[in-house]
Amino acid sequence: MNITRIPTQAAPWYTHRWPWFLMIGPAAVLVGGAVATWLALGHPDAMVVDDYYKQGKAINQDLRRDRVASAMGLALQLRYEGGRLHGRIDSSGRPLAAPFTIRFAHPTLPQRDLSLLVRPDAGGAFSVSLPVLEQTHWQVVVEGNRRDWRLARSWDWPRQHELALVADRP
Repeated sequence: MNITRIPTQAAPWYTHRWPWFLMIGPAAVLVGGAVATWLALGHPDAMVVDDYYKQGKAINQDLRRDRVASAMGLALQLRYEGGRLHGRIDSSGRPLAAPFTIRFAHPTLPQRDLSLLVRPDAGGAFSVSLPVLEQTHWQVVVEGNRRDWRLARSWDWPRQHELALVADRP
C-alpha cells in the first residue's frame, strides 16, 4: 500500500504566535530608547557649569565676603508665615538698617530661584511679601547692597520654622 502525501500550504508567518512573542523585546527597547532620548533632550541638566574656572574664582570672592561678614559680627533671623518673610538683622549686637538682598536658590530648578530686596527699619527688623515659598531645601544667601558681605546657609522649610544665619567669628 502506497500512501501519497498531499502537500499542505504553510500558514503565513504573521498568523503564528512565536514571531510576535520574539519581537516584543526589541520593540520594548526601541520604545524605551525613544523615551530616554526625549527626556534627555527635553530636560537638560541645570547643575552643569560651563566655565568652572570662573566659578572657582567667584568662590574666592565669596570667602572674602564671608570674612567681612565675620568682622562685622552679622546675625540674621528669618521666619516665613502668612505669605510674608519676617526677620531681624544685627551687626555686633546693634541693629543694621542698611538695605540688603536675600536670595533663595532652589536645589534643582534655577527658574524657581527667588531674590528679595530688603530695607530694614532703624531697629533692624523687616517684613517682606513672599506669596509662595515652596517646601524644599533652599540655599539662602544674604548679601549687602554693594555685595561687600555675605551670609549663607541652607534652610529646610517648613521643617525648620525659623532660620538663623550667624557669621563665623574671626
